[in-house]
Amino acid sequence: MGKIIAIANQKGGVGKTTTSVNLAASLGVLEKKVLLIDADPQANASSGLGIDVESVEIGSYQVLEHSATPDEATVACTAPNVSVIPAHIDLVAIEIELVDKENREYMLKTALESVKDKYDYILIDCAPSLGLLTLNALTAADSVVIPIQCEYFALEGLGKLLNTIKSVQKIHNPNLDIEGLLLTMYDSRLRLSNQVVEEVQKHFNDMVFETVIQRNIKLSEAPSFGESIINYDATSKGASNYLNLAEEIIKKNQ
Repeated sequence: MGKIIAIANQKGGVGKTTTSVNLAASLGVLEKKVLLIDADPQANASSGLGIDVESVEIGSYQVLEHSATPDEATVACTAPNVSVIPAHIDLVAIEIELVDKENREYMLKTALESVKDKYDYILIDCAPSLGLLTLNALTAADSVVIPIQCEYFALEGLGKLLNTIKSVQKIHNPNLDIEGLLLTMYDSRLRLSNQVVEEVQKHFNDMVFETVIQRNIKLSEAPSFGESIINYDATSKGASNYLNLAEEIIKKNQ
């Protein structure tokens, strides 16, 4: 039975897509079968794994509106053992289209029933908002990874996201767990980075992953080549950070 993990934070630029792509690739390298669902209209997770977004005809949009099955929407990508359900800019319209649908929060959950057993992990890269798309992801997921950047406004908005998760647990998905808070963009030379790490660990203790994702130039370069950090530079700090995270998640779920 595959585990569905949403990667969510309504703040943009915290490393959601970087985490989705590189965690998927790291789990793949560790011989897990992974499906990555791009649920962000910007489609960066798709292009970050070498998929030509313009040519996507069937993707997460069709899966969400149930006009295609996940199998029909799945494509191969540059990362071993990883398949992708890509996104397209059309996904922007899905919020409006789902509004009148019955069970609109369960569209993704229902769609994924048919493939849950085929993968070890299904990762969902969420849009930077708390709209219907993210709600669908949280309702479908078993757990959520929350990336938090080690910067001044790091904890701003986190309360809002945790409240959203609480209300999803209450109304739509009582089994939703927090897989962990992931500190990203860490720079050991900055006092601020260290303060944020301390503060988050103090507030959230065991909820915080041991792995911290460091600032790494290779991590920012890899997407422009359509590759994960593992393919782009397996010896980089970014690659070893994400492999550690994948190992931590596997260990936690054994």
